Amino acid sequence: MKIGFIGLGIMGKPMSKNLIKAGYELVVCNRSRDSVEEVAALGAEPADSPADVASKCQVIITMLPNSPHVREVCLGENGILETAKAGTIVINMSSIDPVESKAIGSELAKKDIRMMDAPVSGGEPKAIDGTLSVMAGGVKEDFDKYYDLLMAMAGSVVYVGPLGSGNVAKLANQVIVAVNIAAVSEALTLAVKSGADPELVYQAIRGGLAGSTVMDAKAPMMMAHNFKPGFRIELHIKDLNNALNAAHAVSAPVPFTSQVMEIMQALKADGNEKDDHSAIVKYYEKIADVSVEKK
Repeated sequence: MKIGFIGLGIMGKPMSKNLIKAGYELVVCNRSRDSVEEVAALGAEPADSPADVASKCQVIITMLPNSPHVREVCLGENGILETAKAGTIVINMSSIDPVESKAIGSELAKKDIRMMDAPVSGGEPKAIDGTLSVMAGGVKEDFDKYYDLLMAMAGSVVYVGPLGSGNVAKLANQVIVAVNIAAVSEALTLAVKSGADPELVYQAIRGGLAGSTVMDAKAPMMMAHNFKPGFRIELHIKDLNNALNAAHAVSAPVPFTSQVMEIMQALKADGNEKDDHSAIVKYYEKIADVSVEKK
């Protein structure tokens, strides 16, 4: 069974390499030929277009930046739909708007092409070591059939529900992460403004109810002023925009998400969109006229 893999970016390239390591035969496609050649050197077959991939594979994984890119690859010119055989399945691992995920899936279904959404969490480090968390939506039988394929790139793969549910779970994850980072930033800025040592405050509270994976990952970065991206602000803006669109589509109020989005937009306006999302603390430092950086 050949696996098509479309999108060899920061996440897709290491994910495709892990599939090759697991023994899968891949046909790969990407706008940048350098990435295609790099993965082809490991044994993958290069393809010229998504249509070329679909002519050779009935299982196709997409890992692309956002909803418009997935729509173009699936339904556009030289896209999957042009050559895919009935019974083909598209496993979209991109983080996109769940409303759009269902719409694309509906178009594919007209030609008996199935779709799963299986976005990931964990960033580039976990993509490289194959321990991503996957949140999958689609037909349960498809999930069961392709579970092992997904596990070749992941540490955990969880079925969430019908198509679109995977991206709903991913957006919920991104909302919680964004709001949590903002809360940590606000708290550390409060500590400094009040004359306390932010490191000691962090150590005092991390073992209690306020403690979190986000705090342990991001508070040290804030205090070191190390904003080397693990997950860039511009990508989190993309996810929050999708979260707001999805929430508005079902009339779900998301006031915290809206507020953090405006904070991130302010950071983008200041030229910080390439920074790690822990740079949210820069917004609080600016308005409070303090720095949480340890000297």
